[in-house]
Amino acid sequence: SLRGHVRGRVVVVTGASSGIGHATAVMMAQAGAKVILVARGEEKLAASKDEIKAMGGQAYSYSCDVSDLDACDALIDKIIEDHGAIDVLVNNAGRSIRRSIAHSYDRFHDFERTMQLNYFGSVRLIMGFAPSMLERRRGHVVNISSIGVLTNAPRFSAYVASKSALDAFSRCAASEWSDRNVTFTT
Repeated sequence: SLRGHVRGRVVVVTGASSGIGHATAVMMAQAGAKVILVARGEEKLAASKDEIKAMGGQAYSYSCDVSDLDACDALIDKIIEDHGAIDVLVNNAGRSIRRSIAHSYDRFHDFERTMQLNYFGSVRLIMGFAPSMLERRRGHVVNISSIGVLTNAPRFSAYVASKSALDAFSRCAASEWSDRNVTFTT
């Protein structure tokens, strides 16, 4: 059961103030995890934290723009300082852009922005939390991806490319770290 896997464990969820991230954070708290909520907006983040605490769960909030790699580094340091090693990282924060390639010729920044958040930010968090997971021989990374990676949906080239990159990184990392009990789910 989920409770058997996460009760008493430290679970970091990015994009935790809305949508899939919020639902995941609530579910983890209900299963007995100590949930670390990460999102940009402090007001919605505080509301998510209050909701979890009101239902008897443990929640701590950290405002961070995961597309800012320096902010990711500071976040990693602060979470480790405050809570020690983490057990589960849920990379949920993401950006999607729906635009055809023909309408993107002068919008290269769309590709840069999606890669920055969906790929580089997630990888930065994995790389920051991995050493303690590998040392303890226990950890799990969950990356929220997209069915578009499998279907190659038109008008989502920037988004799908960023999610595909994270999927590929995770498959490689999973094979490198499988003998150290650090696992991945996409």
